[in-house]
Amino acid sequence: MVQIIHRPRRLRKSEALRSLVRETRLSADNFVLPLFICPGTGVRNEVSSMPGVHNLSVDEATSEVSAAFDAGVRSVILFGLPETKDELASGAFAEDGIVQKAIRSIRRTTPEMIIMADTCLCEYTSHGHCGVIRDGEVLNDESLELLARTALSQAEAGADVVAPSAMMDGQVGAIRETLDDAGLENIAIMAYAVKYASGFYGPFREAADSAPSFGDRRSYQMDPPNAREALREAELDYSEGADILMVKPATVYLDVLKMVRDRFDVPLAAYHVSGEYALIKAAAQKGWIDEQRVMLETLTSIKRAGADIILTYYAREVIRALS
Repeated sequence: MVQIIHRPRRLRKSEALRSLVRETRLSADNFVLPLFICPGTGVRNEVSSMPGVHNLSVDEATSEVSAAFDAGVRSVILFGLPETKDELASGAFAEDGIVQKAIRSIRRTTPEMIIMADTCLCEYTSHGHCGVIRDGEVLNDESLELLARTALSQAEAGADVVAPSAMMDGQVGAIRETLDDAGLENIAIMAYAVKYASGFYGPFREAADSAPSFGDRRSYQMDPPNAREALREAELDYSEGADILMVKPATVYLDVLKMVRDRFDVPLAAYHVSGEYALIKAAAQKGWIDEQRVMLETLTSIKRAGADIILTYYAREVIRALS
């Protein structure tokens, strides 16, 4: 009989041993909770395709953030649903815009929370695209000024981090220059550097009321079959001054996440997007999976692939499970 010297199972025999040699560990500090801010007072409307996720008025969002902080969440990212929309997304950069109001309110009540602001235009444009439209085309360079104005207004309202997600070429550089010129050089930029034109965004578009009124976003978001192109996108944002790079979506692009991790020695974020969240929720509601176990396994895979920061609607639940 062959003598077996190495037995990996020796270190799997108990939870204590498994924990001792565990290679990848989730921490409460890893997670960012996305929140959707809507007009009104006392509004808390559940998003039908995202159980447990709500559209929240500023007062409700402020209470939600306070409770989330008490539960261990240390970072949130805010998305806005304005009262009115127009061609130039003026609500995105208005001083009294919905996200700007929420930032100020949250800053007063939970000053230690890290507040990130999604810097995009699609929720605020009447056409639902992430930039200026002319003759049916999304214009890149004309959109940069609006994105920079939006980031500036978010920073002036008190955001710690602005997160440009429009996938306009040059957006990070335009935002960095605008912030620096305003004396806001210490505001960080988390760039949605690698954002794919994914089918996993459907529930988000319901939550944010941001579906395009015509066409789609494939002319500016990345083509899903492309991986090497992701490194070019990340390099451009890094060279323009991004402090954090992001890959979105997360679980179906773990290979890309690993590639970006291996190339760049800066904090790396990944967005566990609405469709990825909704799939777990739906299967759990059917009784087909153990929701908590699959949630932890999924988020661990994102961390294992190289993410330092994970944006997820499961932020509160995973922190509760870890505790």
